[in-house]
Amino acid sequence: MVDAARQVGHGRWTAYLEPLPDQLRDGEISELRKVGLRARAAYGPKDSVRDALPASVTEPFLDAIDKMLKELARRELAG
Repeated sequence: MVDAARQVGHGRWTAYLEPLPDQLRDGEISELRKVGLRARAAYGPKDSVRDALPASVTEPFLDAIDKMLKELARRELAG
């Protein structure tokens, strides 16, 4: 999504999305929920990354974030 934002010239979304890949890849498990919620917030009801970028990049990312958040919730419940 970062590359797509750069290609279409959305500086605001580029700046918002740029730190997420490193945080998702390198972050501690304890921080992943926070990062996931920040990524999920890009899909807000009034201001959404969906309005700026093609579905071919936004929807797979959303699916992956939702799966990660569900898995983290399961892990938290399991102790």
